[in-house]
Amino acid sequence: MRKSQFTEEQIIGILKLVNAGQKVADVCRQHSISEGTYYRWKAQYGGLEVNQLRRLRQLEDENRKLKQIVADLTLDNVALKDIATKNW
Repeated sequence: MRKSQFTEEQIIGILKLVNAGQKVADVCRQHSISEGTYYRWKAQYGGLEVNQLRRLRQLEDENRKLKQIVADLTLDNVALKDIATKNW
């Protein structure tokens, strides 16, 4: 997937320009983005502040790590049960 040329902080700044009263078309032209991109960003980042976005990313990363730990432990548990039930 292609990486955006805008950081998340810049995206939130662009969204705030429209909330401050500028027209969507003017902001899109000024930053060389399409209106579709603007509305996609609005759906994804609308209403977030920069610090909230950083906290969200941190929580998503922590959640990903915890899910990986649970998956590893589940796999170990299944392997141990298989070994325990076999008659050697």
